[in-house]
Amino acid sequence: MGVERLNTSNFKETIANSQIPVIVDFYADWCQPCKRLSPVLEEIATENKGKLSIYKVNTDQDPDLAIEYQVMGIPNIISFKNGQVYKRVVGVAPKEELINLVH
Repeated sequence: MGVERLNTSNFKETIANSQIPVIVDFYADWCQPCKRLSPVLEEIATENKGKLSIYKVNTDQDPDLAIEYQVMGIPNIISFKNGQVYKRVVGVAPKEELINLVH
């Protein structure tokens, strides 16, 4: 499964209906730190399949979501529990810190 993409049309429903914690990476294709973070998120998604979901939102394609969730810098990783914002990290973070976003 890995990391899936979300956009304005499926974001709220996906987050609200998730039975497990969710991590969302707000990124842009031109962002070098975002590119460095991507394989780490893929690894976390694979290792934690069924325990948490990881999604990506392209801030250039879906600026309304970036505005709604106050994404001022990227990468901006936000975790959600029970459909609500739980924790956030801005910038490249170590794998352990990203996993701790859901604890």
